Amino acid sequence: MSSLWCVVPAAGRGARVGGDTPKQYLPLAGRPLIEHTLARLATHPRIAGVMVVLGAGDERWPGVERIGGKPVLTTIGGAERCDSVLAGLDALPNDVAADDFVLVHDAARPCVRAADIARLIELAVPAGGGLLGAPLRDTLKRADAAHRSAATEPREERWRAFTPQLFRRGELAAALRAAAASGLKPSDEAMAMERAGHAPLLVEGAEDNIKVTTAADFALAEFLLDRTA
Repeated sequence: MSSLWCVVPAAGRGARVGGDTPKQYLPLAGRPLIEHTLARLATHPRIAGVMVVLGAGDERWPGVERIGGKPVLTTIGGAERCDSVLAGLDALPNDVAADDFVLVHDAARPCVRAADIARLIELAVPAGGGLLGAPLRDTLKRADAAHRSAATEPREERWRAFTPQLFRRGELAAALRAAAASGLKPSDEAMAMERAGHAPLLVEGAEDNIKVTTAADFALAEFLLDRTA
């Protein structure tokens, strides 16, 4: 199988972290967070290059053109993650065919393991597409409007969704366009594919593939960077 391109949506601001600097540019172990993510992706032998989707007027992008010997391209995204992913798919090089598989990975997941990427590719390609995730292991509560526990929900067959997520370029683009036409803003690529009638394969990955969302997550991510590969 040929190498794969990876789309990295990075147009958001990460409001829950706070401050004026988007979280993908905040320092993590001496480098902007996004550079750790790109480096982790580029070291994987199956990834041919990375398409980073930036916000309009982004002046903080460090101008990376290659990382780990792989090309890094950029394009401008939209207001929502799904808009940015679609823009990234549309901007991929012309030699990435509609039937080729493409990975989509969060800019704020710098600790993804190479072994998990390899496992995703190995299992999800023959299945027609899939995503990394982990079965829900904690007891799940449903809260009421006062933040009191109203019920205990079943956790069987419930998974937490991670990235990368892997789908054919053409099928994913069509699913995202169909969702947009109906006014739906899918929170991840698998949601758009589910709505289009697909059943993405859930591939279990390491739970230390965290998404840096709050200020406290930076310390955890720095701790994990030295212990994951």
